[in-house]
This record gives sequence, C-alpha cells and structure tokens, in this order.
Amino acid sequence: MIIGNTSLFAIESSITEAYERLSFRALGFFVIHVGGRRYGRRSVDSTMLACSFDEVERRIAMRGTHNVPFAAEPDAGKIANAFRGAVYSETQKESYFGLPLARFIEMIYSKRIVWAPDGDEAFDDGSYVLQFDILDSVRLIAFKCGQGLSYDPATLGDVTLAADDFYGLLRDWHDAFEAEWTSMKKVAESGSAD
Repeated sequence: MIIGNTSLFAIESSITEAYERLSFRALGFFVIHVGGRRYGRRSVDSTMLACSFDEVERRIAMRGTHNVPFAAEPDAGKIANAFRGAVYSETQKESYFGLPLARFIEMIYSKRIVWAPDGDEAFDDGSYVLQFDILDSVRLIAFKCGQGLSYDPATLGDVTLAADDFYGLLRDWHDAFEAEWTSMKKVAESGSAD
C-alpha cells in the first residue's frame, strides 16, 4: 500500500502477517519516500509494524510541536551533519546553529525531530528522516548513513509540504493500515492463526 506521491512524500507499507498482540501489530515493511528517494528496508519481513504505526499516530497527535529555531536553515546537508555530529560523534562541537550542544540535543529529542529510525528494524538500512513543523508547513530532511558519521549526500532528500497535506497523509495512511490490519486473520502469540 502506498499513500501519497513517491516523488514528493509518501508512506509505503505491507503486512505479511497480522498479530493479535498490539505490541507486534504485524510483520512486514514500512518505508518513507521523500523527494523521490526511499528510506527504510522494503522486504516482506523487515520489521514488526507496531513502532511505525504508533509513531505515525504520535506525530498526528503532536502536530505543530516539531519546531526548532534551525529548521529553516536552507542547506539540508548542514542539518544532517549537525544532527549526526551532535548525537553520534565522540568529539562534538560546542554549539550547533548557535545553540549549545546540550540544548541542541535536548531540542532534537524533546521536539521529536527524529521520525526514523522509530525504534524498530524498519530503518536498519541507515536511513534517517527528520521532521520540522514550520508555521503552516512541514519540512522533511531524509538521508542515509554508511559506516561513518557523515551522511551520504547522494541520498539526501529535502521537501516542504503544507501542514494540512502532510498530516492528512499521515491520517490517511494510519486509517488505511488499521483497516487492512483489522480485516486480516490474526496470528495468536502461540504462533497459530485464528
């Protein structure tokens, strides 16, 4: 199932097996398309989908709160590098975009800027998707990282959408996924289908 326009922004998912247990929800894949690039592992057994489903629900509920003073920085690569350096480097800078290191990191997490990875294996391909609410718009910066701390510039996606369009798409995917999951035969925790 694909909801949205893959050349701009879309969520793609597939349920291989549905589960009764909500903390599993389903086995399958969940990927995010930003600017014509795909982020996340797209295979039938990539991940359990509960984290991705719950994170979309959380983002809908937290509409407008993913805001930070550096969100309008025109160079998406600078934001990607700052995020990677501040969060993962052993030798961070003292400040990023005029914010002290501790404040920068605190804002990244308290404002839930990091959409992906979302806590499950869906994004084990080194993908990151950052979300920023800017007035009546949403900016998505997405990229992939290899072994090092730097992002791969060839994988950088940067799009801005109307907030109503972005959050409407999240709602459409959430509802379509829930309807698909609800309609499927469920596997009980013992491993057998009901």
